[in-house]
Amino acid sequence: MHYFDTGHGGLRYHDWPGQGVPLLFVPGLGCAGSADWAGVAAHPALAGHRRLVVDLLGSGFSDKPADFPYSISAHARTLHDLLQALALPAVRLVGHSMGGAVAIELAGLLGERASALTLLEPNLDAGGGVFSRAVAAQSEARFAETGQRRMAAMAAKEGSKLWAGTLASCAPQAVHRAAVSLVTGAQPSWREQLLVLRLPRCVVFGQRSLPDEDLHRLPPLGVAVAVLPDAGHAMSEDNPDELARLLARLA
Repeated sequence: MHYFDTGHGGLRYHDWPGQGVPLLFVPGLGCAGSADWAGVAAHPALAGHRRLVVDLLGSGFSDKPADFPYSISAHARTLHDLLQALALPAVRLVGHSMGGAVAIELAGLLGERASALTLLEPNLDAGGGVFSRAVAAQSEARFAETGQRRMAAMAAKEGSKLWAGTLASCAPQAVHRAAVSLVTGAQPSWREQLLVLRLPRCVVFGQRSLPDEDLHRLPPLGVAVAVLPDAGHAMSEDNPDELARLLARLA
């Protein structure tokens, strides 16, 4: 557990031992690293690497302070604080969905200590996705009162039981404020921030998510693109074995 001097409680993280530059896994909106990333991080393909899996504030086993902003920038700053405390000279960042935007901002804070960036269907532009727009369209009070419960029940009914469980366990204000942050976007945009980073960058899409214009837009701009077979947006749940092998090849 990493505790903050700001009074916002503590950030829970799992630290698997290994050699070389560690991988830091950043989860998406309504997710928890301890649930979503555990199967990938513990995969034999990554056994030789040190792996750090975090539950962002407001999710999983981390604290859920009511007065934390839960914006993309705020999450990036908490992870930067964690990495400062661990005194890591370098780290490879892996971010999924909202966690991709967080990882992009974190890479900017880390500078040369960020050695590589792998993004799984990340948020790159303002406007959010289907889920974040639906959350942000509600008031925070309404989402806390009924919206979160309804969305978790719908996700479970549609077969996304892992995400339904992590969503239900999140602090409602954490999900709502992060969704608003995604819809609002950043200046410069996360896409623009990604393009100016001077480190190896790869954006991964699930095969079931195709087609996506970024498959064609990003490679000419120096960002590698990969497609994960037999997977949609929830890649760590849909095909954790192949995802772990892909990350091992990139590491």
